[in-house]
Amino acid sequence: QVQLVESGGGLVQPGGSLRLSCAASGIPFGISYMGWYRQAPGKQRELVAAITSRGVTNYAGSAKGRFTISRDNAKNTVYLQMNSLKHEDTAVYYCNARGGIDSYWGQGTQVTVSS
Repeated sequence: QVQLVESGGGLVQPGGSLRLSCAASGIPFGISYMGWYRQAPGKQRELVAAITSRGVTNYAGSAKGRFTISRDNAKNTVYLQMNSLKHEDTAVYYCNARGGIDSYWGQGTQVTVSS
């Protein structure tokens, strides 16, 4: 049974930081790619950051310089360190993991940036 368990969301003031975690289990054929996406109300889901099993990273323009994605392959866990958070970062953040030809999603974790 595939599971992606996310944690670390919450309410933070502008300029603050949060660290999201996503632990994956049960994915056959190993995990080649893990990423974080987000979806704000009324908007489409968008890529925030992604990392391959070899550590190659990709960031959305809005995340560059503020967010850092990292991965512990031994634990099948991906992290997203978010600094200098802004109101516009408010969204539900989803973890995505890919293995073989399949793609899996977590249940989402709410991040709210508000004073």
